[in-house]
Amino acid sequence: MKIFYAVQATGNGHISRAMELLPYLQQYGTVDVFLSGSNSNLNPNLPVKFTSKGLSLFYGNKGGLDYVKMLRYCSPVRALREAKTLPLHDYDIVLNDFESITALACFLQNVPSVNFGHQAAFISPKTPRPDKKNIVGELVLKKYAPATAYVGLHFNQYDSFIFPPIIKQQIKQANPSDKGYITVYLSHYSDEVVAAALNKLPDVQFEVFSKKVKQRVQQGNIAFLPISNEAFNHSMIHAHGIITGAGFETPAEALFLQKRLLCLPIRGQYEQLCNAAALADFNVPIIDKIDEHLHIHIANWLNAAPQKPLYLLHDTHAIVQQAILTAQAVKRQPASSFNNLLTEEDTLVLS
Repeated sequence: MKIFYAVQATGNGHISRAMELLPYLQQYGTVDVFLSGSNSNLNPNLPVKFTSKGLSLFYGNKGGLDYVKMLRYCSPVRALREAKTLPLHDYDIVLNDFESITALACFLQNVPSVNFGHQAAFISPKTPRPDKKNIVGELVLKKYAPATAYVGLHFNQYDSFIFPPIIKQQIKQANPSDKGYITVYLSHYSDEVVAAALNKLPDVQFEVFSKKVKQRVQQGNIAFLPISNEAFNHSMIHAHGIITGAGFETPAEALFLQKRLLCLPIRGQYEQLCNAAALADFNVPIIDKIDEHLHIHIANWLNAAPQKPLYLLHDTHAIVQQAILTAQAVKRQPASSFNNLLTEEDTLVLS
């Protein structure tokens, strides 16, 4: 079997998950990866056959999105040209982790696909949302990468097609300890903004993962470390707690390790607000932004009761098997039904 696997390279979570899933997918056949995006700090250890600048999100230095940079890198004409030339008919199945060019290619070429990843979970109205829904945010989650069928991942099984997070083997097999420091990954803030807030807690040690440094740099109670999958995993495993955005992979791993977790969602990214709503069920504190009160929030968090842990009800093999079975099932659907499926609630959920 030939598998086309489209991976979104905005941030590190999609690539990290793809590297964990790859050996399981390769049990079913040859996997070719389409890596789309320009905003990841990880070296993708993947069989990348196709690449694109994609339609990436870029972050500023003060907790929000950099819209100017996003517009500068956005090229709908290039995306359309790439969608027309992707050789999807050469593959038996198409798996798509929230990648828009592949979704467009499937539509243009009349090829079925499965949206397999965290964002697929938001097709369900049962998946948590913030108290105030955002119309544009909802449209992005549902229309950015529509597919024939969906296999979602989330903190809880909110619907029949939603499964637990993919936790890396290094995390699952770890023997966690508590060395007292706090692991910090806030890529949507500059090192200077983060340091100014954390310096107000001189008795607390922090390991901050930075896009700027090339080697460990100690500044008072803060150690800045270069971004590395191995180093970050090690830091989390032995940390007292983790401070990060309201993404998916890192919060899931922190909860699985039963570490304290504090989240600062990226402003303007609706998906993170939805994740924050889900994390509230685990008693995870959500802080809107870094300001002069952050050190107080951190001190209160360190003195509060720990969060609820996350339990995995399915293993990775079972989740991948479901994605493959779903892809094979939609492949057998009449070709004339594919375009209709894109407009009928954007989903064909197969149990």
